[in-house]
Amino acid sequence: MPIDSPRDNNPVADHLRRMGDSVHALSARIARLAVNLGVDLENESELERVMHIDAVPVPDRRVTPDRRATSRAGMSPDRRKAHLREELRGLLVLRYGVARSYVDRVGVDATRHILVAAQEQLVREGFKPGTGGAHLRRLFDQD
Repeated sequence: MPIDSPRDNNPVADHLRRMGDSVHALSARIARLAVNLGVDLENESELERVMHIDAVPVPDRRVTPDRRATSRAGMSPDRRKAHLREELRGLLVLRYGVARSYVDRVGVDATRHILVAAQEQLVREGFKPGTGGAHLRRLFDQD
C-alpha cells in the first residue's frame, strides 16, 4: 500500500500520506534529539536507559524563585540535557503508541510500510540508518 504515490483525490491515500508525514516528523525529532544527546537508539542498553530514566525532579516551590524570572538560557547544561532526555523518552513512547493505533486502524502491513518509509526518508535526509530508533527488525521480525 504505497504512500509515496503522486497526489490524487483518493481519500485513503491522502490519509496514509498524512499518517506517514506524522511518523516522519516524529521520527525526525527523535533522531535529532538522539544525535544531540549522543544516544545510540539501536543499542539496546542505551534504549533501555532512555526509556527508564526518572522524571526531572521538581524543585520545592517554596524555595524556587518565580519561574517567569528564570529563563531557559540560564538553565544549567545538565538540567537542559535532562529535559532533552525526557523529551526523547516521551517521543519514543508517543511513537510506539501511534504505531499501535495505526495497526488497529490500517493494519500491520500498512503500518510497517509507513514506518519503513519514514526511516528511509530520514536516511535520505542524511541520518544514519537506525538513528530514529524505530527498531523495525524487532517490531516486524525483519532481518
